[in-house]
Amino acid sequence: MTLQWTAVALFLYVEIGVLLILCLPFVSATRWQSIFQLRIWNKMARFWNKFFLAMIIILIVLFLDAVREVRKYSGAGNSKDANLNPNMFDNLHMKLFRAQRNLYISGFSLFLWLVLRRVITLINQLAMASSTTASLQTKAESDNQTAKKYMEDNELLKQTLMDGKGNKATAEGNELLKKEMEKLRGELKGSGEALIKSQSEMEAMKKQSDGLTKEYDRLLKEHQNLQAIGDKKDDRSGL
Repeated sequence: MTLQWTAVALFLYVEIGVLLILCLPFVSATRWQSIFQLRIWNKMARFWNKFFLAMIIILIVLFLDAVREVRKYSGAGNSKDANLNPNMFDNLHMKLFRAQRNLYISGFSLFLWLVLRRVITLINQLAMASSTTASLQTKAESDNQTAKKYMEDNELLKQTLMDGKGNKATAEGNELLKKEMEKLRGELKGSGEALIKSQSEMEAMKKQSDGLTKEYDRLLKEHQNLQAIGDKKDDRSGL
């Protein structure tokens, strides 16, 4: 294996290792987001897009070169000289095997490079959705407690108003109590609307979080299936 294909193979192994680490079930998306927000990654962020595009171009060029080699040696194996000379026939098959191996290595490296970027994006989106859902839930609980408090105060004012009538309280005092009760009713109505809005936003973020989780699981299954297909092809080529 030449130096360039050795480097591509090592790059493929690193991609597989990183994807397996990212798929660990006991590490949450929030924890990964906190890791991605470290100072060292922030310094590398401005070079990330350039490096990503450069690797795509390099892998595409290597993949096309591997395709060319496979087509070249596939056609050469049917020539008359190769059939008459066993050594040449074995040499052509050996070169064809290497070309196919390089094709699989470059193809899977290119695919996993795209999957790796997508997985990191989904992890960040899932962490943001989880944090937003938690904040909305906390806000909804706070609004619910405030609404309950206003309802209790409203009931207390009603009781006070009734007691004031029974004791022949002054009309001015009763009027002040009525105004306070109307004010509390308005605040209670506003709190109820804010609670309903917070609950609807929380449901929307929950649905978005579920969708991101399903997309993450789908990409993981697709990666595992393609890896299994690649292993089978390598076994067949070795035979």
